[in-house]
Amino acid sequence: MSDAGTAAAERAVADAHRREWAFVLAATARVAGDLDVAEECVQDAYLAALAAWARDGVPDKPGAWLTATAKRKALDVLRRDKVFRSKMPLLVEPAEAEEPVEPGEDAVPDDRLRLVFTCCHPALAREAQVALTLRLVCGVSTGDIARAFLVSETTMAARVTRAKKKIAAARIPYRVPEAAELPERLDAVLTVIHLLFTTGHTAPTGADLVRADLVARAVHLTRMLLALMPDEPEVRGLLALLLLTDARRATRTDGSGRLLTLEQQDRSAWDRTAIAEGNDLVLGAFRTGRVGRYALQAAIASLHAVAPSYAATDWPQIVRLYDELLKRWPSPVVALNRAVAMSMVDGPAAALAELDALAGDPRLAGYHYLPAIRADLLRRLDRRAEAAQAYREALALVDNDAERAFLTGRLADVGPAHRNDDVTVDRAGSDRTR
Repeated sequence: MSDAGTAAAERAVADAHRREWAFVLAATARVAGDLDVAEECVQDAYLAALAAWARDGVPDKPGAWLTATAKRKALDVLRRDKVFRSKMPLLVEPAEAEEPVEPGEDAVPDDRLRLVFTCCHPALAREAQVALTLRLVCGVSTGDIARAFLVSETTMAARVTRAKKKIAAARIPYRVPEAAELPERLDAVLTVIHLLFTTGHTAPTGADLVRADLVARAVHLTRMLLALMPDEPEVRGLLALLLLTDARRATRTDGSGRLLTLEQQDRSAWDRTAIAEGNDLVLGAFRTGRVGRYALQAAIASLHAVAPSYAATDWPQIVRLYDELLKRWPSPVVALNRAVAMSMVDGPAAALAELDALAGDPRLAGYHYLPAIRADLLRRLDRRAEAAQAYREALALVDNDAERAFLTGRLADVGPAHRNDDVTVDRAGSDRTR
């Protein structure tokens, strides 16, 4: 094996992990009938790929190679352990485990959706549903999931393990539920897809602001869900939210990777096709008369997308939409984002009072956008020393390199020559200005 061949194999395996993990795991779970066994077989397949691809070269279809290898390993496990079915409850019917069918190109996304619905079973706590889906469907590391939930990696690993054991013990089937079962799982499915998108829209760690693979996966899953439930307004709302938010991706950073605020972004470079589709979906959701939190967030995103300029944004209407959103989803993050919009209507002092009321909410502990927004409001009020302290607090909590560089620059600007342009949060489902 040459050094060049080994390096090429390592790069290909890393890329395949980002792009293909969910496909490979979902197809293997169908064969193995057990999430733990499937995950182990997929991990073994990736390890085997390192040696095989360094020796033989990277295959034309890495995902297909990994899927075939992982499924073969799963079948080997089933054959070696003759009492497997008596000890390990299956997630699929015996016939499917005995006679696995190679999924076609159109069937692969269905396998991923089955895995999402399996993880979002109502027998699991909502937090476990989200964590398990991020781990299995997204391939997000346990450490990154722990950061998202503000708990230790050991605690999160235990939660994921318990969730997988509960799926096995409860004999939760690996399938898309029947029509009558969909409503009780829909909100959980929407929640995890939204969080998947948010994790990709602004990566919690690393050098890049965006993880495009996770964004694409979330959009694709939502499109599949819309095909499954075309009359559900919240599915339309979520797809609209994702499209409208991601439409600005190319302008969120400059050529050197520096994060740009909404006011600084080139609106002519926004994806107008995605914006048009998102706006149509928002209108369709509102016409049903059953408007939920995703449709309301999408409506806020639409107002940002259609505004001719930052100054000409309909901020009063955005505040009113946040008022409605808080009624349906009384989240402290929603209240925080409402305060940002309110600062554009009533001024930073009024918004700062709102933030002071939110500061004691334990759910915002460790949420770096709280001190970052506070710092911006203080900067706009020319309270520089307090703004600097708030920027330092935000820097202590942020793990993404692009956001860290942005906050470091803001901290340096809090001085005699500081600028007074406006900054608001750019997260999926919040005021998107980066």
